[in-house]
Amino acid sequence: MKKRQLVIIGSGPAGLAAAIYAGRSELDGLLLEKLSPGGQVLITDRVDNYPGFPDGVTGFDLVDKMAAHAKKFGIEQKNGEVISIDPTEDCLKIALAGDEDIYTETVIIATGATHRSLGVKGEKELSGRGVSYCATCDGPFFRDQVVAVVGGGDSAVQEALFLTKFASKVYLIHRRDELRATKVLQKKAFDNPSIEIVWDSVVDEITGTDGVEGISLRNTKTDKPSRIDVQGVFIFVGIQPNTGFVKGLVDMDEQGFIKTDEWMRTSQKGVYAAGDCRQKPLLQIVTAVSDGATAAFAIEHDLS
Repeated sequence: MKKRQLVIIGSGPAGLAAAIYAGRSELDGLLLEKLSPGGQVLITDRVDNYPGFPDGVTGFDLVDKMAAHAKKFGIEQKNGEVISIDPTEDCLKIALAGDEDIYTETVIIATGATHRSLGVKGEKELSGRGVSYCATCDGPFFRDQVVAVVGGGDSAVQEALFLTKFASKVYLIHRRDELRATKVLQKKAFDNPSIEIVWDSVVDEITGTDGVEGISLRNTKTDKPSRIDVQGVFIFVGIQPNTGFVKGLVDMDEQGFIKTDEWMRTSQKGVYAAGDCRQKPLLQIVTAVSDGATAAFAIEHDLS
């Protein structure tokens, strides 16, 4: 039975950064990816806030450069879907769907998170072309334009307030007649002249050809349809970490984000977490890369 020093699960920015640092440290590592490298970055049309790219870079190009960088340091890569991770007497067993089990001393979980979608017509088709799930990432592209934010919790209201720095007007679409956000945030939204709240409304369709042109709404109380012309739609109806396969193995918060210390260590010996699947205040490419580097450094330290 071959036992590796490290297996990295997920090849988004966190996993690729971990692979670079692990490769440079000459650890016997394996990078596992269910589909293709990149994660959520691949659906980002343009990244405007990653250091070193003052003119911005497409999500695909950024991931392509990261993947090439990781490959340079020789970490083996393999496609496979992880079903479970189980501690054994002296290592960790990773069960793959339709493949042989893998045995390793340490694991970095870098499986990211998935934004909950509305599931309406036009959302998938216009993703990255006006439909966004990150105001911090894409807000500056909508300077002096009209946008809509969908949601009523803390994240939705915070992002709506952030977008007023750029957009000329922000519609906040909420399905109920009161927000779920904290009272402090609610007051800020009510007091901001650039925000207009559309109560008791859900999005039925996002319309547009090459980009977002508007949203079709339906009133939840009267069933009356309406339409608003907007150039961007920011959706904040929740985010789901991709951590179901390690439920019960490591400590998580109520949403399923993995709890770690500052070294990215989880509650389970030998298991580390990095990137958007980890409990932290800011889910961004730059913080995911930092997490991945820290996790690989921690493993080198702990193994020695």
